[in-house]
Amino acid sequence: MKDYIAHIRSSDGEIQTVEEHLLGVKQLAESYGEKLGVKHIAGLAGMLHDMGKYTNTFRTYILEAVKNPNNPPKRGSVDHSTAGGKLLYEKFHQGKFTQFHGVLAEIVGNAIISHHSYLHDFLSTDLETPYLNRMRKTEPELPQYEMSKQLFFEHVMPESEFLSYAGAAANELEAYLRKPSKESTGTRLMFLSKYIFSTLIDADRTNTRIFEEKAAAEPELDSARLFTVYYDRLMRRIESYSERADAISPINLLRREMSEQCDKFAERPSGIYSLSIPTGGGKTLASLRYALKHALSPSHPKKRIIYVVPFTTIIEQNAEEIRQILQDDVHILEHHSNVIDDDHDDDELEDGIINTRQKLKLAKDNWDSPIIFTTLVQFLNVFYAKGSRNIRKLHNLCESVIIFDEVQKVPVSCVSLFNHALNFLKTHGQSSIVLCTATQPELGIVEHNLHVEPDMEMVSDLDEVARAFKRVEIVDRATDEKWDTAMLADFVEEKIHDVRSLLVILNTRSVVKRLYRYLKGKGGSIPIYHLSTSMCAAHRTSILDAVRGHLDKEEPVLCISTQLIEAGVDISFDGVIRSLAGLDSIAQAAGRCNRHGKNGVQQVFVIDHIEEKLDKLKEIEVGKAESRNILSYMKRDPESFGGNLLSASAIKRYFQAFYADFETSLNYAVSGLDISMTELLTVEKQNSELVRSYTANKQAKLPLFIAQSYRTAAEHFNVIEDNAVSVIVPYGYGKELIATLNGGETIAELSRELKRAQHYSIGLLPYERDILSRNGGLVPLLDGKVFALRESAYSDEFGLNLDNDSEFELGFI
Repeated sequence: MKDYIAHIRSSDGEIQTVEEHLLGVKQLAESYGEKLGVKHIAGLAGMLHDMGKYTNTFRTYILEAVKNPNNPPKRGSVDHSTAGGKLLYEKFHQGKFTQFHGVLAEIVGNAIISHHSYLHDFLSTDLETPYLNRMRKTEPELPQYEMSKQLFFEHVMPESEFLSYAGAAANELEAYLRKPSKESTGTRLMFLSKYIFSTLIDADRTNTRIFEEKAAAEPELDSARLFTVYYDRLMRRIESYSERADAISPINLLRREMSEQCDKFAERPSGIYSLSIPTGGGKTLASLRYALKHALSPSHPKKRIIYVVPFTTIIEQNAEEIRQILQDDVHILEHHSNVIDDDHDDDELEDGIINTRQKLKLAKDNWDSPIIFTTLVQFLNVFYAKGSRNIRKLHNLCESVIIFDEVQKVPVSCVSLFNHALNFLKTHGQSSIVLCTATQPELGIVEHNLHVEPDMEMVSDLDEVARAFKRVEIVDRATDEKWDTAMLADFVEEKIHDVRSLLVILNTRSVVKRLYRYLKGKGGSIPIYHLSTSMCAAHRTSILDAVRGHLDKEEPVLCISTQLIEAGVDISFDGVIRSLAGLDSIAQAAGRCNRHGKNGVQQVFVIDHIEEKLDKLKEIEVGKAESRNILSYMKRDPESFGGNLLSASAIKRYFQAFYADFETSLNYAVSGLDISMTELLTVEKQNSELVRSYTANKQAKLPLFIAQSYRTAAEHFNVIEDNAVSVIVPYGYGKELIATLNGGETIAELSRELKRAQHYSIGLLPYERDILSRNGGLVPLLDGKVFALRESAYSDEFGLNLDNDSEFELGFI
């Protein structure tokens, strides 16, 4: 039926009909929904989402838009996303249907009306009901609604069959809510709403992309076959280590034993577990061994393995290590950051026309690879941030093994939200979670706690393991001393002659740069390198490779860095100086010293740098205070905590105190609103202060089953409260990317180039963006959806240069 148009292909003007699109999206959404046991709920959203295109109004609009691309119809002139949601509201929110039908209408209806933006609030903080306002639309705001209903039942699904299909969806909802769970009904409805929205966004964009590219439907990858090959390759690599001359050393025997424990542990059911192997204990291979073996279990098979790391710094390193072990360059995806400015503004006007903005939206970015490396920021964004590019990935987190490397780096404000997400993935998503760190945070003691398994630790006798792997001693130069840049520089010059290589880790970019410049100004023959998040991932990798070159040749070298180097970067110095911070950071910094134990026991000096301004870095400031308390306690009683600052008992005490200090912040307090993020998202209607306020204000009950504020929460969510915007930088291949991204790329080309752009991007804070906008250092690309720096605004020495006048000079001391 060619009369009613869903999309028009840009290359040849071919039409995709509404019927073809709705049935195609329904089929894809059903396949995504099956993972959660909600096939019909997802399918309902898929088949109804563009029902509003069954109108003469939309047909006229899209033909006019194609005819006059430079003068499209007036913005907001056609609303095609309300109709499907309104149909559900009419059919199932009133009358004799069950409560489950009513909740179903709200969940699916919200996904439908929001599929060009982000989920609507059911009840907003200003006591309005955005979802209900859409449901109450009538002529002329919603033209030809009755016509679209009639055509839907004629061409997509007969009404009697539709009612039966919706009944099956209501049964799935009931089964979902009756599944045993420690989470509240409000929390489970929130995650189901987001899951259905995710399936709809991915199915809609995938179907549209396939049509636009004239591509065949993509068969699902046989992950079991691939994981079997991977496991065999991994085991061959592990067995090759037994042939080495040092294979029978105590440390290597212990590494092998821990690896075998992880293999055995993989036989356990899906759950939330911990892996607390110390630095140098073979954590990467052991966790991969568990993940592959667990994913191949006949009783709980998994479709993908996802590594979540705290910083972009270590993604490339870890991904490359896994590629080499598994001998595969194709099926391992790295997702560093979102290069595209993905706001939630409604793009409904442009639907049907494949322009630059639509190509960016359709670009394949849904985490459907079998092995994925991403950051903690991106993981949390999938669940809670605005923008449909984020939430599109959510459904692919189910039926996965998810490994969190250095899990203690979860920001304080996000602890409750993080715990809720993991509980959902375990209980409903059939995923297994591995919390990987030698400094396990106390996530089970907070108010919204993590539901971990009994006997959750994969490795036995951790205290004995820690003693066997001891390679450093912590020297407290912070409790009784204060340091400025000049004093620290003198100390660095003294220590660099005692040890061949030295790493200095400070808490802020400004003091890192200040120390670097101070030492460089004094002259000298020892190479000195600077590292910070002002440099893109490719640039940092290049610097680390240069430093490793000196280390491999046993040449003197000095590296001055922010904390980005201390979590998971495979590098080892003879000595480390760490500015006082949280005990977990001190432990991670110690992991960059004498990693392989070649030089007996080496020293890690902890100092207190008085020039660091931490008033806007509260987590570092509080962590520093709690570490100081423990150091002071050990000064008075050297035998406390077994005489070891980094013992399991000291780490436990630290996190108990740390989370107690932040007790009122763990639920993500929303700036400007007297309410937390967890309350906006998880509160049940009968317990909601907003609902009580609505009732008092309107003198009427809220006529909805769900009262949560999805869009308000998303608009206020930032994992790191800096509102940074990603920009591409002119470093290495980044220069070529900037030059080519403004061309007429296809969706496939854009997908490929935007993935590469992640390696050549940094985050700009609002004040930095303002400065660069004023001095001409910022360049818009792709109709302003992507930004880049001019070459003069990026330095080979420091990365970002706000003065927009960069030059390069190599440093020595």
